[in-house]
Amino acid sequence: MLSAYIPIAMFVAVATGFAIFTIVFSNLLHPHKYNKVKLEPYECGIEPATDARDRYSIRYYLVAMLFVIFDVETVFMFPWAVIFNKLALFGLIEMMVFIFILVVGYYYAWQKGALEWV
Repeated sequence: MLSAYIPIAMFVAVATGFAIFTIVFSNLLHPHKYNKVKLEPYECGIEPATDARDRYSIRYYLVAMLFVIFDVETVFMFPWAVIFNKLALFGLIEMMVFIFILVVGYYYAWQKGALEWV
C-alpha cells in the first residue's frame, strides 16, 4: 500500500532538493557589491518619483478586485463551451442567466464609479 506513494515522495524530495540547490547556488554566484542604485526600491531604470511606501488610491484596489472577479467568472465559461452540445437549450439559458448577472454586476460597478481612475 505504501509503495504507491514512493513516486510522490521522490517527486517531493527532488523538488525540495532543487529549490534548496538553486537558492544556495545563486547565493554563491551573485555579486555581493551593493551600491546606491541596487538599494533603490525599483530597478526598472526609472527614477522613483515618490517613496515606495506611499499610499495608493483605493480605486486601484477596487479595479484590481473587479478584474479578478470578472476574470474568474469568465473562466467558468470554458467548461460550458466544451460540453455545449450536451447541455442543449438548458445550458444556453443557464449561461445567458450567468452572463446577465455578470453584466448587472459590471453595470453596478460602473455606476458607482469603481472603474474611474481619477
